Amino acid sequence: MMSTKASEQAAKKLGIMMTSRSSANGQTAKRLVIKNLKVAPRNEEDSFERLWKNIDEAVRAIHESRPVSMSLEMLYQSVENLCAEKKSSNLYLALKQLCDDHIQRELPKLTLDMNNQLDYMKLLNRHWQDHCSHMVMVCQIFLPLDRGYVLNNPLILSIWDLGLDLFKNHIVMNRVVQTRCVAGLLSLIDSERGGELIDRSLVKSLLTMLYKLQLYQSIFESEFIKASDKLYSIEGESLLQSCDIPEYLKHVEKRLNEENSRLLHYLHPSTKHLLIQCVEKNLIGDHVNTILQKGFDSLMDDHRLEDLRLLYNLLSRFSNGIEQLKTYFSQYIKKRGRDIVINPEKDTVMIQELLDFKERLDAISDCWNNNEKFTHALKDSFEHFINQRSNKPAELIAKFIDNKLKAGNKEATEEELDKILDKIMVLFRFIHGKDVFEAFYKKDLAKRLLLSKSASVDAEKSMLSKLKQECGGVFTFKLEGMFKDMELSKDIMNAFEQQLHSKPSINLFVNVLTLTHWPSYPISTIILPPEMSQLQEKFSEFYKKKYSGRNLQWQPSLGHCLVKGHISPGNIKEFQVSLYQALILLLFNKKDEVSYEEIGESTKIEESELKRTLQSLACGKVPILIKSSKGVDIHSDDGFTFNKNFNHKLFRIKINQVQLKETQEENQATNEKVFQDRQYQVDAAIVRIMKMRKSLQHNLLVSEVVGQLKFSIKPADIKKRIESLIERDYLARDEQNPNQYNYLA
Repeated sequence: MMSTKASEQAAKKLGIMMTSRSSANGQTAKRLVIKNLKVAPRNEEDSFERLWKNIDEAVRAIHESRPVSMSLEMLYQSVENLCAEKKSSNLYLALKQLCDDHIQRELPKLTLDMNNQLDYMKLLNRHWQDHCSHMVMVCQIFLPLDRGYVLNNPLILSIWDLGLDLFKNHIVMNRVVQTRCVAGLLSLIDSERGGELIDRSLVKSLLTMLYKLQLYQSIFESEFIKASDKLYSIEGESLLQSCDIPEYLKHVEKRLNEENSRLLHYLHPSTKHLLIQCVEKNLIGDHVNTILQKGFDSLMDDHRLEDLRLLYNLLSRFSNGIEQLKTYFSQYIKKRGRDIVINPEKDTVMIQELLDFKERLDAISDCWNNNEKFTHALKDSFEHFINQRSNKPAELIAKFIDNKLKAGNKEATEEELDKILDKIMVLFRFIHGKDVFEAFYKKDLAKRLLLSKSASVDAEKSMLSKLKQECGGVFTFKLEGMFKDMELSKDIMNAFEQQLHSKPSINLFVNVLTLTHWPSYPISTIILPPEMSQLQEKFSEFYKKKYSGRNLQWQPSLGHCLVKGHISPGNIKEFQVSLYQALILLLFNKKDEVSYEEIGESTKIEESELKRTLQSLACGKVPILIKSSKGVDIHSDDGFTFNKNFNHKLFRIKINQVQLKETQEENQATNEKVFQDRQYQVDAAIVRIMKMRKSLQHNLLVSEVVGQLKFSIKPADIKKRIESLIERDYLARDEQNPNQYNYLA
C-alpha cells in the first residue's frame, strides 16, 4: 500500500494536483485535479521531412515496380500522422509533384519510332495498366488524405483522379501518342471488319483508357464514325452493283450484327446510336429505291419470305422506309393482278389464279409483322385491279362457285369446300359489279336445283348464308325464295300423287316456281308424247283447283328424264337425258332412221336448241345416234339412225346434258338483263342528285352519279339516261346554258 507522501510525488510527475481539506470529524479529505501533460516542444519541419522521406521512397518503389521496404500499415499511419499535424496541403503537393515527375520520365518511351503498330499498342496498354495498378496502391496509402483534405476541398482532385489527369495531360494528349493510339485502334477495327482476328481485349483496354480520361468522344469516336462512314459508303455502292438483292440484304444484316458485337465487346455504348445509324444510312437508307426497284418484284415472285421479312425489318429503321415498301407492295399487286384479270385467254383459270395469288400475299403479310398499313394496301390494290375489267370477274366468280357446288365435284370434302367458299367471299368483297354476280349466280343456282345437280344442300345454304351476311337480306331474298319453291314443290307433288286413282305409266315431278324469284327463260312450245301431255294436263287441273287464281306456264327447257333403252336383246341401258334429248330418242321407237326435218316437225324444238341436242346425241362421248354426214356440225339435210351396236360398261349412262352448258346467247341475255336493271339504278341516282341540287352542270352531274354508283359505268351511258329522263320530263335543259340541267318537280 502506497503512503500519502509517495502518492503525492507520483501524482506530481503525472501532472495531477492533490489538495486537502478538513471534514466535520476532523479528518483531512483528498481532492484530485487533472491538468494537461506538458510535452516538450518539437521541430515540425523535421517531423514532416522524416515521415515524407519514408513515403517518398515507398511511392518511388511503387512507380518502379520494386518491393516497398515499409509495410503499407506503417505508411498509412505516417500519412495519417501528417494529416493530423495539418500537413495535408504539403503532402498533397509533394505527392502530385512526385507522380508528375515519374510520368514525364515515362513519356520518351512512348514517343520512340516503332515500325510495328501492334507492338506500340501493346506498349501503350502496358504503361496504362501499370499506371492504374500503381495508382491503386498509392490511393491505399494516401487514403487518409483523400478522406480528409480532398473531401473538404471540392476543387482538388482525388488521388485517383489526379493520377488520371497527369497520365492524360502528359501521355495521351501528346500529339505523337494520340495520333498513334487512334490510328492503331482504327487499323485494328478495320482489320476485324475485313475478316481478320484481332486482340479484342487490347482494343477494349485502350478504349476504356480513353473513356476514363474523358477523351473517347473527342479524339476517337468522331474519327471512328468518319472512317466507318467512308467504308460503308464505298461498300454499299460496290455491292449493289455486284450482288443480287437477297445476298445484299444478308450482308447488311451481317454488318449490323458485327457492329453490335463490337459494341458489346469493346466499343462504348454511347457510340451505338451514331455507329448503327451510319451503317443503316450507307447500306440501306441511301439505296432504298435502288433496292426496291432491283429486287422487290423478284423477292415477291419467288416467295422468299425470310428475305422479305429481313427487308421489312431493315426498312422499318427509317421514317419513310415502310411507306416506300408499302408503295412497291401495292404496285406489285396491281401489276401482277392486272396480268391475271385483263387477259381473256386466262378466263378459265382466272379465279383459281386470283385465289392462289391472294393466298401467297396472305402468307407474305406475316413478313410485314401484320402491319395494318399493308393489310389496307392489299385490299385497296386488289379492289383496284379486279375491277379493271368490268363485270367479267364477277361473272367468273359466280361460275367458279357453280363448279364447286355441282354434284360430282370430288375435289374437296365439305370442310375443305367451306374453306374454299370463304376464300371466294374475300374476292367477292373486292368486286364492284355485285349485281352481275347475282344474275349469273342465280342462273347457275337455278340449273343446279332444277336439274338436281347440287352437290350438297348444306353447302348451298352455307353459301347463301355467307352472301346474306356480306350483302344483307335484300340481296339474297330471291335466292332464298328459290329454295322455298323447291321445298314447296315436294309437298305439292306428294299431294298430286295421293289424289291420282291409278299409278301412271311414267313418273312425273313438277317444280312449281315463283316467276319473280327465278331467272327468266324463253317461252317455248314443244310437242310431247301423249303419255306425257296427258299427265301434264292432269297436274294443271290439280294445281288450278288447289290454288285458284294462279296460272301455270310450262317451261320445258330445263326438264330432264330417265329413259330405259332396249338396244338389242340382252343389252338394256338407262339414259339420264334432258327432256329435249328424251323426245328425240322416243321418235326412234317407231322407226330406225329419222331425218332432221322430221325431228323438228315432230318435236317443235327451236332450231338452235335442236342442233345442240342432236349434236350431244350423235357426236358426244355417248353416240346413241349415228349421223349421216361426217363432222360435228348438224345440217338440215342430215339423217339420224339409232345405233344398234351401242354398248357401254355402265348400266345407267349420263348423256351430256346440254342445259348445263351456257350458250353465248344465254350469257349475252344475262348481261343485258343486268344492264337493264342498272339503268333503273342510274335513273334513280340522277333524279336523287337533281332533286337535292335543283340545278347542275353536265360534268358535275356525271361525276356525282359515278360517285354514288357501286359499279363502273361509261359517261356516254350516263348521258343516254339523262336524255331519257329529259324525254320523260324529270329534267330539262337550261334555256341559256345547254350544259346545265334543271330538276322538274
